[in-house]
Amino acid sequence: VQLQASGGGLVQAGAFLRLSCVTSGRTSSTYGMGWFRQGPGKEREFVAAMTSSINTQLYADSVKGRFTMSRDFAKSTVYLQMNSLTPEDTAIYYCAAGGFSKIVSDYRYWGQGTLVTVSS
Repeated sequence: VQLQASGGGLVQAGAFLRLSCVTSGRTSSTYGMGWFRQGPGKEREFVAAMTSSINTQLYADSVKGRFTMSRDFAKSTVYLQMNSLTPEDTAIYYCAAGGFSKIVSDYRYWGQGTLVTVSS
């Protein structure tokens, strides 16, 4: 399974961005998916996750109510809609596949990351 994340950029506080993660591979549609992020000098942390059937989602408390994860099976793409961004959201965002949890090591596949920078 290969993952290609995109959509990052430089925005001002209060703005929004939508990240995309295109998946490829024969069984990619059967995997749970997650988004993680790693800020400057910080450990990689959980952001959001979705089961393969998309009927269950998890969100980190820090993004709950602002971020929404979705999935388009026809396009083999997972999205992370990020609203009301703050400078604390500045990080490299990674999509991951093969798990459904808040734990980094539970995921089997990782994309290359896309940088989100939020200025104050």
